[in-house]
Formats: sequence, C-alpha cells, structure tokens
Amino acid sequence: MSRLGKKPLAIPGAVKVEIKGRTVHVEGPKGKLQRVISDRIVVENKDNQVILKRVADTKMDRSLHGLSRALIANMIKGVTDGYTKELEIIGVGFKAQVQGSTLTMHLGFSHPVIVNIPEGIIIEAPKATQLVIKSIDKELIGKLSSEIRSIYPPEPYKGKGIRYVGEYVKKKVGKAQATSK
Repeated sequence: MSRLGKKPLAIPGAVKVEIKGRTVHVEGPKGKLQRVISDRIVVENKDNQVILKRVADTKMDRSLHGLSRALIANMIKGVTDGYTKELEIIGVGFKAQVQGSTLTMHLGFSHPVIVNIPEGIIIEAPKATQLVIKSIDKELIGKLSSEIRSIYPPEPYKGKGIRYVGEYVKKKVGKAQATSK
C-alpha cells in the first residue's frame, strides 16, 4: 500500500478539505466528514491536492500511509457522490419496513427484529423485501449493512435470509436428496 500512499489525491471543485492538527475535515455537497489521522503520517493540502508523507519508513508507517490515503479518498468520494448498499430479503413471509429512525423486520422469528438507524444513514424500503442503505460514510454504511445481514444470513439449503444484491449463495443438497440415490 505504500506506493498507493505516494499518489496525491485530487480535490474536486465542490469539495473543501481542511487539516487542523491531526484531524482532516472534508466538506462537500452531500455533507461533512472528519477523521483523525495517525501521528506517523503528515497530511498537507497544496494546489488543490492532498499529499500524504510518512515520518519514518517502518512496516507500520508504510501500511498506515496507504490506509490514510484510502480513508481520505473515501471521505472525498462520500461527500461528492455518497455510498449505497442494497440488501434483499428472501423467504416466505419475510419483510421489512422503515418507520422514522427504526427498521422493523419480520424474519420468521417469534418477534419482529428492530434495528435503530444511526444518524447519517438513510434506509429506504422500495419493496417489502428490498433495502437500500445510503450514507456519505463508507465505514458506517458497511458496518450497518453487515449487522443487518448478520441477523439472518443466507442459509445454504433453501437460500432464505438477508443477502447483498448480487451475492451468490452456494446451495447444498439436503440429507433426504443425498441418501435417496
């Protein structure tokens, strides 16, 4: 990742990047983000570009160099375009609905599963079996979507559960079909 860290990050016209100490503030048309960068990395804002330099050349510094660049690039992309994750719910009687800041899902349990939607995330349910999660923070959207998926991950026999759109679930043969040969 250290070679990636050496590349300067171009700042689009609608984005404003400020560096105050170790904190990087990024503001764009979709919102504001901030992140504290390691003290082993020096961040500079020159000529509409963000340049990152490492203090030393240890293995840890090289990995933090690339990581810091990727995190700032994700922040810039988030405030300009935003991020979207789509989940689909597969199963008879499985459904989801959004009510204010809570997501209520009926997944075949004896009770509905309620998930609180954190600030900075928008969840839409265009269909009862589809969820669209939008945010400017890539880390937050990934964490929430994986938490929702982990409530009922897709099972390999019937394929029911919560999965990402486009995710392939390898199906297994059940024991009744395996022994009937």
